[in-house]
Amino acid sequence: MVLKYQSLDIGNQSQFKQIKTLVDNDLSEPYSVWVYRFFLNNWPGLTYIVIDTELEEEKNVIGCIICKNELHRNTRRRGYIGMLVVNNEYRGQGIAKNLVKTAINKMKNEQCDEIMLETEVSNTIAIKLYENMGFLKMKRLFRYYLNEGDAYRLILPLTEKSCIRSTFLGDASIDI
Repeated sequence: MVLKYQSLDIGNQSQFKQIKTLVDNDLSEPYSVWVYRFFLNNWPGLTYIVIDTELEEEKNVIGCIICKNELHRNTRRRGYIGMLVVNNEYRGQGIAKNLVKTAINKMKNEQCDEIMLETEVSNTIAIKLYENMGFLKMKRLFRYYLNEGDAYRLILPLTEKSCIRSTFLGDASIDI
């Protein structure tokens, strides 16, 4: 097994179909093609895939992370991890951790003040992964998912701005 981490080739329909299949099989939420396109078209540089180079091209994407980065309440730049998936057969090898590290580094380079995500309360493996990387549980969201499962909202503070309530930061879009 030889793994290759790379940015998604947005024009590669095979990679897109494989990502959609991974997410559909392993995450509790069904996502429409429009959700994928929202992330991929607006933030194409924030989607990373892992390819097993020893598999056929039509079946070689074994993991992915899909993220975005935008201004939050006109006060801070917030990165967001929307989806993280690794094929069951490849779990426990640090692939998810490497994908998250890659995304964090990219969002740091894009001047994010914090990175946010939600994960199911029952997904103790994901919670442990994120907490070991510095993410903090901020809120429990009751019946957040369509399956009525609860979620935790986690945030990774990257700058001082992340530790100050938005109300006290002022509007970043106003020139003084």
